[in-house]
Amino acid sequence: MVVKKDKSREEFDRDKVRRGITRACEKRPITSDQIENLVDLVESGIRTDFEREVPSVEVGERVMGQLKDIDPVAYVRFASVYREFHDLQSFTDEIMRFLHQKDAEA
Repeated sequence: MVVKKDKSREEFDRDKVRRGITRACEKRPITSDQIENLVDLVESGIRTDFEREVPSVEVGERVMGQLKDIDPVAYVRFASVYREFHDLQSFTDEIMRFLHQKDAEA
């Protein structure tokens, strides 16, 4: 079960995760196989690390973690919807965090 931000619960929906990723990856050089592999990684990680319930925040963070490595534009798109940016500054802050992490990894 996924525990949403409002504390309601719903079954983990692999298709919902795939749809969110697919939207973020529109018009990007990402194959459907890459998207399916990403969904597999997220789902298997959740099933391994959580026994019964997983916070929706954890699902989103895992998707973003995988997207960072695949395509930075798709990552920012997903993050902008997932984190519900309400202004340009929030969006800019996320991009700067991403760039600093990439610099630190290099």
